[in-house]
Amino acid sequence: MSRFGNTLSVDTEMSAVNSNRASRVHFEDPVDEGDDTDLVSKKNKTRYWSKGERRYSEAEKAFLSRVRIRSVVGHSREKKFGCLKYFDPGEDRVYLWLLVVTAAVLYNIWTIILRTAFSQLNKDLFIMWIVLDYTCDIIYVGDVIASMRTGFLEEGILQTNNRKIRKHYFRSASFYLDAASIIPLDFLYIFVGLNPAVRLNRIIKFHRFWHFLDRTESRTTLPNVIRIASLVHFILMIIHWNACIYFMVSQAIGFGTDSWVYPGTQAQMGPNSTYNSLSRQYIYSFYWSTLTLTTIGEVTPPQTTVEYVIVTFDYLIGVLLFATIVGNVGNIITNLNATRLDFQNKMDGVKAYMRFHKIPQDLQKRVIKWFDYLWTYKKHPDEEEILLSLPDKLRAEIAINVHLDSLRKVTIFQDCESGFLCELVLRLRSQLFSPGDYVCRKGEVGREMYIVNRGKLEVVSERGTKIYAVLEAGSYFGEISVLCMSSAGNRRTASVRSVGYTELFCLSKNDLTEVLNEYPIIKEEIEKIAKEKLENDKRRTSMAFSRTEVGKRDTSEGSMVDDNVVTKMIEKIEKLEADKEDLSTKLQKQKSEYDERLVTLETALSELLRKRSNDESSPSPSLKTSSESIWKKR
Repeated sequence: MSRFGNTLSVDTEMSAVNSNRASRVHFEDPVDEGDDTDLVSKKNKTRYWSKGERRYSEAEKAFLSRVRIRSVVGHSREKKFGCLKYFDPGEDRVYLWLLVVTAAVLYNIWTIILRTAFSQLNKDLFIMWIVLDYTCDIIYVGDVIASMRTGFLEEGILQTNNRKIRKHYFRSASFYLDAASIIPLDFLYIFVGLNPAVRLNRIIKFHRFWHFLDRTESRTTLPNVIRIASLVHFILMIIHWNACIYFMVSQAIGFGTDSWVYPGTQAQMGPNSTYNSLSRQYIYSFYWSTLTLTTIGEVTPPQTTVEYVIVTFDYLIGVLLFATIVGNVGNIITNLNATRLDFQNKMDGVKAYMRFHKIPQDLQKRVIKWFDYLWTYKKHPDEEEILLSLPDKLRAEIAINVHLDSLRKVTIFQDCESGFLCELVLRLRSQLFSPGDYVCRKGEVGREMYIVNRGKLEVVSERGTKIYAVLEAGSYFGEISVLCMSSAGNRRTASVRSVGYTELFCLSKNDLTEVLNEYPIIKEEIEKIAKEKLENDKRRTSMAFSRTEVGKRDTSEGSMVDDNVVTKMIEKIEKLEADKEDLSTKLQKQKSEYDERLVTLETALSELLRKRSNDESSPSPSLKTSSESIWKKR
């Protein structure tokens, strides 16, 4: 446990092997900022504040409006290049740098073999290729330097020591691949001429491309799109390399020497031949490579031993390529439909259950509509089970983000301190109701308090024929019965019915009582608000009832009623309500006394029977009969 500072924070470092970006949720005190992150310490601090044992120059209010998510790196450290100690692998700038390195790697993979096979292309744009080549070399060297300053995770902790980072990098396979990719073999230009093949070692850095794909899949909301794009790129790259190799083999054997190689050159087929252009040479080679690797068309059979070897090798690659395509595409399609299939299986199971038990058709239609609503609005019925796989810190952060807007709308909680709201947020549970469902009925035992997140609800009479009020997002109900503020104790004082599909946040009585006991000042305020709300509801109900009765009498007698009559009737009703509350309290008190005496009597009788059984083999029939009669009454 860390000591408690002036900043209330719930920190969650979301870090994995893929170096996901770490983030924190801060609940800031207006006095100062600290760096402590312990949730229990935050709870203790706010508890002291609520009891009046700790004072601040400015009270903590509008907790939800002061929540913000900030980067751990941006919050806790200043990293200027001149005094830079390390890079956090979860930073956006590290990901952007990885994108730049990936672009340089792809440039070398695609252009080196292309310029080697089609030398005319290399000669025509030689200056441009030189500039791009050495720009990529600078990026390669910069990536090695950046890798020596990029932190890594060890047992879940980000290592930031420079010496340890360098040691870890030098011992990794990435260092040897990076070092091999920046060996300056360009001096071989002196011996072999301006042949780009001397730069083939640059493609050794291809592992950074896979690293970029992993990071992108973890950051994007459409990972299947990234997988499809990478698969298509992989296929095109193999076809591209095979096309360039085919053209180089044709050049080595001799253009036009047989029907298998490239048809010919300008010297063989004339200056006006379409086979002379650079674009035609590449397209023809790419076409031949596509037919050979995919085996979807007939190509000219090979004539020489070398040609047979190349074609056989291409066919083997084509088989592996086809298997890879089928496997990856199958996995992608399965992943795309996994959620739908899982949802459909659950719905089919419910349908089979309803058919087996012969559930009425009306109820079956309501259930099917309910599933349609869940799928249309991407609601997951097992949200709690999904979140159970997350650590407590991450669940707390998700709960705060999910329930933030809802709690901001509730007037009863707007001025509460941050610790109290944080405790409530962690205990809220989401519930969904379909049209016509009763959330609660008058007279039922109240065990939950509800907050409306989406949809509309109606406060109706016991029979559901009259509508007293409409509840929308931000409204709350059920606190009166949970706090036992009415004369009916913990019974519901009204019936609430869902108009359409409604999402509510539920807070159980035990959870609310537990939190309120930790914050007595807030408990008094909420009880005061609940009493005022109850009195207002009673007054409105009494007024409505009185006016209804007076209206009936006016209609029957045809006379005008003075306002004093209405006032007297209201006073009588309020007096009757007060007497009813007193009688209910006395009755509950007498019932509790009766229960206590009955328990005492049962205990004494059990003790007497136990002593009697020690002296005799069996208890007296009369005592046994009396004991059984008492237990039956109980």
